[in-house]
Amino acid sequence: MTAFTEPARTLWTVYADSRRRPRRIHALGTEHRNAARRFIAWPPEVVPDRESRDAYVRRSDDMIYVCPWQTRLRSWLAFERFRDERSASVAAAFVPPEVGERAAREFEHWKQSGRSLRHHIRTSRWHVPLAWFVPFAGAERCLMLGAPGTGYRKTDDAFQEHAGHGPATAAPARTLIYVTSMGEARRRVSSALPVVRDSLGDAAGDAIPLSAGRLETIDRWLGEFHPRALVELDYGGLVHLMDDRALCADESVAEMAVALAAMRRGEVELAVAMYKRLLARWRPVRALESAN
Repeated sequence: MTAFTEPARTLWTVYADSRRRPRRIHALGTEHRNAARRFIAWPPEVVPDRESRDAYVRRSDDMIYVCPWQTRLRSWLAFERFRDERSASVAAAFVPPEVGERAAREFEHWKQSGRSLRHHIRTSRWHVPLAWFVPFAGAERCLMLGAPGTGYRKTDDAFQEHAGHGPATAAPARTLIYVTSMGEARRRVSSALPVVRDSLGDAAGDAIPLSAGRLETIDRWLGEFHPRALVELDYGGLVHLMDDRALCADESVAEMAVALAAMRRGEVELAVAMYKRLLARWRPVRALESAN
């Protein structure tokens, strides 16, 4: 909270104590429903008229951490990527050209006003980019399967299924989240960058799909925030595309750490094997983007 200047600090402090704000366990669903409601309207509301006043809130060690949704800014950025990645005719099938042009003009005017483009949340569709696993450690995983009638118990590194003993938490959500300190996240990315850069151009370069450029992007983004902040990797809606067995077996962060350690030691075969495991896990999930 101390990273925010006034009046934002006071506003977010009041918000964190409010009983009316969406609780973390329901916030992602609330955000998704609001976005879907805007987009199924006709004409679709590509970008909301006002910036969101909601945020994700976490309390830890007597500290309050706030991550603003920034729905309007993120919608502009997402729509800009959408138009860049698709032909005009395809984009028009989803958003009428006049609606798209108006959103683009408003964003350009917003940027020219000198406002910051810094966003607290990065979003990826249909998969988790490999570079996003690097800032975390396997022990920082928190898994909640959310099966009806199933209880949960929190271990040192995860919420694990605890059947037959009643619910240990009142809200059966389905989530997979990694949480780490900003210091650890920056250290891990900084440590991985020279390893990844050195691997490019080697024989393993084509077999190792972790891009130094994307890792540098994550490094720059982390550098924009308070050094005592927290960093989260949230699987979001992807948890509904993977069954319980797949989520329990998902050790993508740990596999990335093994791959990087192997690259550091020059063990190319082990690094390639870990990357193949990662790609094999995420390829069928990502393929759903183009499923009919």
